[in-house]
Amino acid sequence: MTEIDVPKVEEVAEIPAAFREHHHADVSGGWLRPAVFGAMDGLVTNIALIAGVGGGGVSADNILLSGVAGLVAGAISMGLGEYTSVSSANEQVAAEIAKERRELELNPEAEAWELAQAWVRRGVPEEVAEQLAAALAKNPEEELRAHVREELGVDPDDRPSPWIAAISSFVCFSIGAIVPLLPYLLGFTSLWLALGFGAVGLFVAGAIVARFTGKRWWRSGARQLLLGVAAAGATYLIGLLIGVQIT
Repeated sequence: MTEIDVPKVEEVAEIPAAFREHHHADVSGGWLRPAVFGAMDGLVTNIALIAGVGGGGVSADNILLSGVAGLVAGAISMGLGEYTSVSSANEQVAAEIAKERRELELNPEAEAWELAQAWVRRGVPEEVAEQLAAALAKNPEEELRAHVREELGVDPDDRPSPWIAAISSFVCFSIGAIVPLLPYLLGFTSLWLALGFGAVGLFVAGAIVARFTGKRWWRSGARQLLLGVAAAGATYLIGLLIGVQIT
């Protein structure tokens, strides 16, 4: 195995900044996941709702009313749902951290051995792993963080905010849901124009997501567009069938 020379602290300062700086995007789920989920859900939900109601043959005013009601109800539901979901997940993690803290207090030797064995399974030499575990045992808070990361797979200091998740979801759902309503709000009455606006919105939203994921923008946009078209097509056919039966 090739040995790697780890630079000393004083040597790191001499390394050019271009090689030392290494930033990562926020992947903890704080705002990106609920924002993307909210925007896509708002787009698909209201496009499908408008297509279904429009397929039933109702007036433009009724389509607008249905779309606005869907926007308000969906945005509130998404915000409350995200807040409850993230809060519940954080509470569960907090309960598990408290359990791990009690185990460290009651069985410090066994917990230190367990942590060392986790590192051994990752390829750390057993002697080194035991020394690291023994060193961490002198700092209970750092030892707790190490156990939580190894056993729960989460960072106890980097949990997502339920408020950020809720607000991101609420705002982005509203933005997504209003896109197919824009023609009606501007005075137009064409269902197909509204669906066209929605299609453009789906493609643009998918392309924007690619900015964070590193995927090809056109492929990400096309994927969202196809999913939205499938949903709108299904609801349009249902609205068309129900509208024919009523008339």
